[in-house]
Amino acid sequence: MAYKTVGKAVPRLEGAEKVTGQTRYAADIDVPDALWAKLLRSPLPHARILKVDSSQATQLPGVHAVISGADIPLVLTGLRMKDMPVLARDRVRYVGEPVAAVAAVSPEIAEEALNLIDVQYEELPFVTDPLAAIRPGAPLLHDNPAAYKNAPERSTELPNVQSLGQWSRGDVEAGLQKATRVFEHTFRTPLGFHAYIEPHACMVRIDERSQIEVWASNKSPFTLRDRLARDLNLDAKNIRVHILPVGGDFGGKTSVIEAPICYFLAERAGKPVKLVLNYAEDLAAAPHRHPAVITLRTGVARDGRLCALQAKVIFSGGAYAALKANAEVTVQGPRRVASYYRIPAIQVETLCAYTNQVSCTQTRTPGSPQVVFAMESQIDIIARELSMDPVAFRRKNLLNDGDSSPFGQKLQNILAHETLEKAVAASGWKKPKAKNVGRGVAVYERPSGAGRSGAAITIESDGRVTVLVGVPDVGPGIHTVVQQIVSEVLEVKRERVNVRVEDTDSSPYDSGTGGSKSTNSVGHAGYQAASEIKEKIIALAAARIGCKPEDIKAEKGRYITPGRKRISFDELMRLAVEENQSPITHLSVYEPSRAAITSFAAQVAEVEVDPATGQVKVKKLTTVHDAGRVLNRLTYQGQVDGGVVTGLGFALMEDNLVVDGKIATANLGEFKIPSAADVPKLTTLLMESPTGPVPFQGKAIGEIPNVPTAAAVANAIADAVGVRIFDLPLTSEKIHAELSKR
Repeated sequence: MAYKTVGKAVPRLEGAEKVTGQTRYAADIDVPDALWAKLLRSPLPHARILKVDSSQATQLPGVHAVISGADIPLVLTGLRMKDMPVLARDRVRYVGEPVAAVAAVSPEIAEEALNLIDVQYEELPFVTDPLAAIRPGAPLLHDNPAAYKNAPERSTELPNVQSLGQWSRGDVEAGLQKATRVFEHTFRTPLGFHAYIEPHACMVRIDERSQIEVWASNKSPFTLRDRLARDLNLDAKNIRVHILPVGGDFGGKTSVIEAPICYFLAERAGKPVKLVLNYAEDLAAAPHRHPAVITLRTGVARDGRLCALQAKVIFSGGAYAALKANAEVTVQGPRRVASYYRIPAIQVETLCAYTNQVSCTQTRTPGSPQVVFAMESQIDIIARELSMDPVAFRRKNLLNDGDSSPFGQKLQNILAHETLEKAVAASGWKKPKAKNVGRGVAVYERPSGAGRSGAAITIESDGRVTVLVGVPDVGPGIHTVVQQIVSEVLEVKRERVNVRVEDTDSSPYDSGTGGSKSTNSVGHAGYQAASEIKEKIIALAAARIGCKPEDIKAEKGRYITPGRKRISFDELMRLAVEENQSPITHLSVYEPSRAAITSFAAQVAEVEVDPATGQVKVKKLTTVHDAGRVLNRLTYQGQVDGGVVTGLGFALMEDNLVVDGKIATANLGEFKIPSAADVPKLTTLLMESPTGPVPFQGKAIGEIPNVPTAAAVANAIADAVGVRIFDLPLTSEKIHAELSKR
């Protein structure tokens, strides 16, 4: 079927405002009489707080409020698990933890006041390695973590356990015993950072009626409202969160911690309070990606078929579990390890440990980049040990349509082989290579997420259509896709559909972005609202004409009324508004549901390695995606490009080094992320078919392209110079050291 707007490369709805600087982010919001907040942070990774003396700071002219943990109620916050104090009270558990906060008339005065606060500490032993953290005798970060509100169940005597998970299917020990060969390898991935452009920012205003307004760089405004109410024992009806554009997220903009600090300062000062972190603070203290230690034991039969997999993954969760949307979300990521292979017996054990580092949160496919780097690297190792081509080995073991995943899930329309074959063909896999040039392949699959979303549509008397949604713009272009969907359903020009957001009092509820769910959730809400209001329009227009709704027939892009009069849907809308005697409105709420449909991806990296230095140059990267129907080719390609670059950073350079308990990469000069010069030739190929779960049969893309990249690059390096690196990033120093051993 040919569509008018769906499937086209439609320009971004918000693009003009962004490139002209008109878009207002949280840090751009100005409120009369607002004070500036600054945070005093711990210089130690673990210490007992003996004394906080803020008397000199409170006397500084221009300072309106100074608070420490002892000055506010004992509040433990968290997206789910409540284990993080608003301000450290008795102990600090990582370098950068907020100990006190100041509100003053200017940032400079607030900064000066911080220097006048005297904090005395008693240093305590600290632990930053997750394996060391769970050994008997390790320094304890929390005396009784199981007692925290919403703490997940844990059946272990190990110390410093945030959460754990265990899953199995089939007899793994029997499978490993029957295997001709058993391979065991351990891989490591580092502490990472989301590297969004916009730092965290928040403003809170409390009026004389105790009504609370919040402006924040947050991707889930309704979640922020509800959790702020629960944590601070407030009435959610008295909290209004303004829905603002977010300057990059990747999982890092769900935190609620800035809002409580601003709330307590505003309450004490009697004025609005604004807190904007600088980038050094974000790098040192905002939530990060979990480091991981992944051990895989894989059994292989004589014919090269996988017969058993045992996976153990230890995550470093940081000082608190509070910044995870679900305390178990990351430890569940490995549950889908090797989910695209036929494995008759599997056992997965995951554990997230408390460590004296910045707290960790979900990051662009929680847990998957770490685990897929390990799994797809080991698959290559096994193939080469068996003297098999890595592609041929994967062909032998990938799921076929009708197969069950390792944990028994029956998926529809399995296209694992097709994506792999397309990537192999397009990349020139079998073409001759120059010396020190290698090619590596990796595969992945991920389903579309789902969440609760609403959309309210209004048809104006002049034919304009307004769609009110509750999801912020975080970059991928969800408002543009909603505009396309509504335009397509209502058969009106895209330019006449205006998509807007307001605040949590006025916009329909939305569970927020994340989990590759926006197009599925918000798209379905828009699709339902448009479809249902279309029925209203036809019914009202029929009443105006003097016929039954079923007497109006759609035919070749027009509508036939009794007497064979052909009219457009625009005319039907005009008649309906006349009959209604006012604009027509309709609200639709989409309740989440998951289909057994996933999306497959395959990537091939081609690299050149300088044997004298170990320097890696990624020459070409081919990425193939089982895309369903692409709704917007421009935004879809943007997600692919951005995802691949994120994957390259994870593979080659990103590492928040923790030295003596302190992050050493506290600025973007030290924390390396890819620039335009690092981006190779990128070839994107799409396998399109109307098989997806989202409106018009699309599939998720946001969190897929970044996952297989690191393994593809690692495998290419091994192919180029025979060096296997087991810990990310794949730096020239590590490669050179391995080459030197020869």
